[in-house]
Amino acid sequence: MLSVIWRGKWIIAACAALALLVGGYYAYVLAVPKYRSTATLALELRNEQIVDIESVFSGVSGEQSAINTELEVIRSRGLLQRLAEDLELANDPEFNGALRPEPGFSLRKLIAGIATARGDGVQSGAVTAEEISASEEMQRNSIVGVLRDAIDVSNLRQTYIFEISATTEDPRKSQRITNALAELYIQDQIDVKFSATENAVAWLSERVVELENDLREREDRIKDMRANIGLVSVEAMDALNQQLRDRRSRLADAEATVALQEARLAALTELRASGSAAEIAAQFDDPTLVRLAQDIEAGSANARQLFDSRADLLTGRFAANLERQRQQAAALTAAFTELSTTVETQSQQLLELQRLERETEATRTLYDTFLNRLKETSVQRGLQLADSRVLSEATPGRLVEPQKRRILALSIVLGTMLGIAIVLARQFLNNGYRTSEELERDSRMTILGQIPLMPITKRTELIDYLNDKPTSAAVEAVRNMRTSVLLSNIDQPPQVILSTSSVPGEGKTTISIALAHNLAGLGKRVLLLEADIRRRTFGEYFDIPMVRGGLIAAMTGQYPIEDCVVRDPRMNIDIMMGEKSSINAADLFSSERFQDLMNELRARYDFIIIDTPPVLVVPDARVIGQVADAIIFAVAWDRTSRAQVTEALRQFATVNVRVTGLALSQISPKGMKRYGYGGRYGAYSSYGKAYYDA
Repeated sequence: MLSVIWRGKWIIAACAALALLVGGYYAYVLAVPKYRSTATLALELRNEQIVDIESVFSGVSGEQSAINTELEVIRSRGLLQRLAEDLELANDPEFNGALRPEPGFSLRKLIAGIATARGDGVQSGAVTAEEISASEEMQRNSIVGVLRDAIDVSNLRQTYIFEISATTEDPRKSQRITNALAELYIQDQIDVKFSATENAVAWLSERVVELENDLREREDRIKDMRANIGLVSVEAMDALNQQLRDRRSRLADAEATVALQEARLAALTELRASGSAAEIAAQFDDPTLVRLAQDIEAGSANARQLFDSRADLLTGRFAANLERQRQQAAALTAAFTELSTTVETQSQQLLELQRLERETEATRTLYDTFLNRLKETSVQRGLQLADSRVLSEATPGRLVEPQKRRILALSIVLGTMLGIAIVLARQFLNNGYRTSEELERDSRMTILGQIPLMPITKRTELIDYLNDKPTSAAVEAVRNMRTSVLLSNIDQPPQVILSTSSVPGEGKTTISIALAHNLAGLGKRVLLLEADIRRRTFGEYFDIPMVRGGLIAAMTGQYPIEDCVVRDPRMNIDIMMGEKSSINAADLFSSERFQDLMNELRARYDFIIIDTPPVLVVPDARVIGQVADAIIFAVAWDRTSRAQVTEALRQFATVNVRVTGLALSQISPKGMKRYGYGGRYGAYSSYGKAYYDA
């Protein structure tokens, strides 16, 4: 690398000298002097207020987030716009670009001239008020943007000190802007607090009026309710409830007595119908009736008639007594119902009255609180103090731009770095292969094909592309490569074809799948074998699950070959997926079982395409190459280095495996044209487009 740099010393020196001239011209001729003026503010965290109230308005806390917020407030668009208006910066060409003189040549003039020549210039006519307003708004925004770039605000570390700086082309102007911005910031703090106080007073006044009206309305409702329902209290309700319980007890006793008498009357009636005179007399418990019953038993002639008359008299008296008891029970029921209704009505009225009293008391408490807060807040009017104060005002600015020595030193350094980059890029940029002639010359091997980059974004789209674009440039290139491979040995055409590369990502798997697809189009029995069992990327190309086993299962005899092969209906080929194995892959492929498996597969299929790992990563490809009839070595266009290709081919030579040929893969048609090789290859030139699908 040092020798390369030394050989390009004159280029490096020329770049450094050119950069020095450009830097010097900028520092001494083009650069406009800038002056910076700085003012210092102190943030006051504790403001002593004459009246101490809670959070009517808040000051600034000492948290870093609050300090950063204040820094942004100082640089806010509102303050800067007020600053621009106060200092009339719209009349200053430094901030108003419309006042600057137009240079002799500018891009704006060139664009305007082209537009005028094409007839696209501004149409004549009256300018509307909306257009004038929009133009003024754009001008204000532009001035504020330039002013914002000129302002710098910072916080001194571990302090509550702010530094406000302004950088302009005039030292006095920088001083005026800095001091004016500091004063505006302090006044803005006072205005914000005053506005907060006024808003609080207005809001509290509205709430106090609303609460006062609400309180008065609730008190009137309580008065009206007390007047309508009379004297209702908890004690009165307790007395009514006690009276209701007494009446319920009396009613229950009366109903029990009536039920008992009714049962006795029914029993007497039934006994008179079927009982003897002695039983009836015993039931009535009447001496006269007992004597008459004895006379009946003695055989007296008139005893029976006298007995029945006496029994009827006693039964009538019993029925009359029962009727009186029923009437008393009915009267008790009516009185109990009336008292129950009265108790329920007065209970509801008492509950409603208590609810209104609770709500009224809550409203009164809230009203008193808001009224006190309103009085306290009203006292704060005019007592607001700023949270910051000026420690030191700005002085006339000092020169800060341009820093000529630094510009010259950086120019030399950057120029030197640019020269070194140019020299190294010339040497090392072209490390890959861009043409088949370069690859064939360096490798001294046959180029079997040149495969363009497949225009797909995902691996799952490869099969659809091969089916949908059979005459595309990429598919035609695969077809040409197939012809070259099959004709590489005319006497004994290859049956087992191996695809590999130097490093991952060079398109070897894409070549394997495309070649298998192409051979299947000839009506041949094709098996695609995934020998890259370490990565196993076939699952990203084919949406078909492994049935029972794969390559390892077939090799070990765990399952028959038929159970280890899956059929892809889109490509009309058989696929044997790779399986993860705890045994080293190179040892598996060096075993006799793999040799036996390949012999059996040769008997079953016309072509076997094997996708193997990269040569420089693992030795699998060199081991599998012992059973292959042809080896296709993929080289990524403009990416695989010469050293990688040379070393990979040397690896094959060390095990006496002959590589059939190389395939320059993933060729970019745009890249070929960009490097000037497009006209030499039909697939990448304009005259070849008519033969391929886009």
